[in-house]
Amino acid sequence: MGKTPVRMKAVVYALSPFQQKVMPGLWKDITTKIHHKVTENWISATLLLGPVVGTYQYAMWYKEQEKLSHRY
Repeated sequence: MGKTPVRMKAVVYALSPFQQKVMPGLWKDITTKIHHKVTENWISATLLLGPVVGTYQYAMWYKEQEKLSHRY
C-alpha cells in the first residue's frame, strides 16, 4: 500500500473592516463592569478569594516565623 499525496488548502483568517473595533469596547468602563460582577456574584467572589488570600497570608506568616526562629 503506497501513500498518495493529498493537496492541502491554505486558510487565512482575518477580521473584516467592519469588525476592527471590537477590543476597545472591552476596556471601556472596566471598573463599573468589575463592580457589577462582584456585587452580582459576591458569594462566588468570596468563596474564590477567601482561600486564596488565606493561603497567601498563612505562607507569609510561616515565612516570617521561620525567619524569627533562626534568630535565637
